[in-house]
Amino acid sequence: MKSLLCSISIAMLYCLMSCSNTDKKEMSKNLTIVDSNTTDEAIRNNKLVIYQIMMRLYGNKNTTNKFYGSIEENGCGKFNDIDTRNLEELKKMGVNYVWYTGVLEHATMTDYSEFGIYKDDADVVKGRAGSPYAIKDYYDVNPDLAQNVTERIQEFEALIKRTHESKLKLLIDFIPNHVARKYVSDAKPSGVKDLGADDNISDAFNPNNNFYYLPGKSFVVPGDVKKINELPAGMQNGKFDESPAKVTGNDVFNEAPSVNDWYETIKLNYGIDIQNNRSIHFEPIPATWKKMTDILLYWAAKNVDGFRCDMAEMVPVEFWNYAINTVKEKYPDVIFVAEIYNPKEYKNYIEKGRFDYLYDKVGTYDAIRRLTTGSGHVNDLTHGWKTETRGISNNLVRFMENHDEQRIASDFFAGNPMRAIPGMVASATMGSGPVLIYFGQEVGEKGLGAEGFGGEDGRTTIFDYWGVPAHQAWMNDGKLDGGKLNDAQKVLRSFYVKLLNLCNSNEAINAGNFYELQQAQYANAAYNDSLMFSYLRYSADEKILVVCNFNTSSGFTGVIQIPEVIRKSLHINDENEAMDLLTDTKFKITENGIAIEVPEMSAVIIRIY
Repeated sequence: MKSLLCSISIAMLYCLMSCSNTDKKEMSKNLTIVDSNTTDEAIRNNKLVIYQIMMRLYGNKNTTNKFYGSIEENGCGKFNDIDTRNLEELKKMGVNYVWYTGVLEHATMTDYSEFGIYKDDADVVKGRAGSPYAIKDYYDVNPDLAQNVTERIQEFEALIKRTHESKLKLLIDFIPNHVARKYVSDAKPSGVKDLGADDNISDAFNPNNNFYYLPGKSFVVPGDVKKINELPAGMQNGKFDESPAKVTGNDVFNEAPSVNDWYETIKLNYGIDIQNNRSIHFEPIPATWKKMTDILLYWAAKNVDGFRCDMAEMVPVEFWNYAINTVKEKYPDVIFVAEIYNPKEYKNYIEKGRFDYLYDKVGTYDAIRRLTTGSGHVNDLTHGWKTETRGISNNLVRFMENHDEQRIASDFFAGNPMRAIPGMVASATMGSGPVLIYFGQEVGEKGLGAEGFGGEDGRTTIFDYWGVPAHQAWMNDGKLDGGKLNDAQKVLRSFYVKLLNLCNSNEAINAGNFYELQQAQYANAAYNDSLMFSYLRYSADEKILVVCNFNTSSGFTGVIQIPEVIRKSLHINDENEAMDLLTDTKFKITENGIAIEVPEMSAVIIRIY
């Protein structure tokens, strides 16, 4: 296995802290330490390694994969499928947080009315299983995931307990911006009223309302829903009744959203009159603020360790300040992760909103994707560091896959999962913030097939019942031994295991300082500074050099220059030894730096000791 691992492209580097070329006189003053926030306490804390699981897909062993298949035809994973053996395998991979996606009860075409659960209208459900982001009961869990529907909450509580007993922590989704077109809670605590129960539906906007309304108008089901869904006759009839119409989740103030809108959801009102100059009505505290904060407290009381907050920037930052402070006052260790796409708001949502972590999608993900597909430039990474993300690197969640993004191995992205290994090294090692992977990524899942509503798009469906072939090959009919993986998949998974474990075991990667080396390569003729990046991560006891080569056709053989002042400061000299932690390859330290080899579309993580 070691020889196989050594022969493939193993790591690319993305460094957020790059500077543009300057002349030699400017070089010395540009070589500065950045994001240097290491403390003894930080070193004792593990870097978050988050593994995202789409609950209905993860444990499903059914391989039928019928287009728009029912739960009976295509199968569905359950809470109980994630047993102690599964959790131990995640621990071996280096994971310390599991993000359970699709836990909360959402709209679905599967009928659970015999269990006292409101039957959803198929006209406003995306896919046969439904979107896990169209919540119809914040206080309940998805009945699809239960072996015994009447004991679904208890089964999820047992999963929480198993997760903690395995020394792992868990995140669930909190969806604050919108709910299913028909929100009905049958599990809410005594004294809690449903969202919208006290609304004055004659007001388009009222700060005491939970929803926005379009008085005098009735909701119109998108005309092409049936055509796109191709569902069995009678499931969708275009007769869903909503009068007056409510505003659609992606801020569509029209009774007739398109099929490309979030037509299955309705927008929650946080006290901003969106149609009238976005006037703010935050005093007294809006009713929606209190209701949504109570929901967070409800799940925190069940020992949920954190929340990935969907489309957080569509909700006012003032609400987050109120809600997060309220939750942390009682549960100080609960963490909050924001899905956010506006870099200009990053610092605002950290400093004022009190989020612990933010998505680094617009910036790192986008830049690495371009470099992985041969259309990028290392300066794309530099720009992110110099502008919106400077100083907040350790608050950023970095990833190359999640449920919203296309699979690396799909033809819509890289086509070959090995091409993304360098990007994962960069995502995992350039900062002390969390790194995230999506289940199946570690074995090269391609996301093939038109599963249902999403169509053939290079993603693994979030709307339909489905089996995930590469992940099922690793599960091997429940043996969890990778017995059906091919050799390339085994090599890929071994790489992820090694990389993610380094995130926790290596002090420099876990919590060290960062020092970029781009400028030091100014006169390095062999170094292609548009397709290569290099940096140091270091702590009191560890020194790591990461070098990434994005070049698709040429490897690098030469010396990575390290400035004399840095060599002296970090005690790097020819008496030290250097070894790539991914392949155990040893390299020579010279008087100017480290002589290394980096194949095309690859990288090294070199420990200096």
